[in-house]
Amino acid sequence: MHPTLVFDIETIPDLAGFAAVNGIDEAGLPQGELAEMALLARRQKTGSDFMPHHLHRIVAISCTLRSSDQLKVWSLGEPDSSEAELIQRFYDGIERYTPQLVSWNGGGFDLPVLHYRALIHGVAAARYWDWGDDDKEFKWNSYLGRYHTRHLDLMDVLAMFQPRANAPLDQMAKLCGFPGKLGMDGSKVLQAFQNGEIDAIRNYCETDVMNTWLVYLRFQKMRGTLTEAAYAAEIELARNTVQAHPAAHWQEFLAAWA
Repeated sequence: MHPTLVFDIETIPDLAGFAAVNGIDEAGLPQGELAEMALLARRQKTGSDFMPHHLHRIVAISCTLRSSDQLKVWSLGEPDSSEAELIQRFYDGIERYTPQLVSWNGGGFDLPVLHYRALIHGVAAARYWDWGDDDKEFKWNSYLGRYHTRHLDLMDVLAMFQPRANAPLDQMAKLCGFPGKLGMDGSKVLQAFQNGEIDAIRNYCETDVMNTWLVYLRFQKMRGTLTEAAYAAEIELARNTVQAHPAAHWQEFLAAWA
């Protein structure tokens, strides 16, 4: 089986970056005050406090990897890993496995953020950025072509690439009978980070990639790529993988899985 990697990132506003591009001396300025300043400036400019992609700082990257007879779900690095280390680990995995990438809104958010932040930190990602110069197959199916499938943005495909037709992962997961989000969403990540709750953020990110994987399996069944029996086997493997994790967030996920 060719490796399939589902990924998701969690971010907070890059306050140091905001200060740098706006000529603000952040020395001695409380982080909470700087955060309010950044979010207020964004609201005044756009009506939303959602920061532009290049001013998102990545604090967690979680993955589900399906390869051979194994399904693995985890967060990259350690809770105290730097942003640069998390990003390099992500691209190192692509370098090693050349997996099928799967995301929910990865084309609209996760990958552009990863691009900008990798550029800022000087991260190397040769395999990912191959347009066919090194591997001719990538000329016709790269990670970067919107209508190529080496990266499948499941949300984008299901919406026929029409933003007005986009659906939230949480709702689609629940409609398909899967747990969906449990107790946290993206709007709560900054507060959780400020409270030192990085483990909770990583746990939330992990359940998001598992939800995405389960929806992806349903998608593959719909496409006819998985037979009914193969789909049932994949679902059983996913459930067994979750059951094998004693952590509280996985037990909660299991309890919510009808």
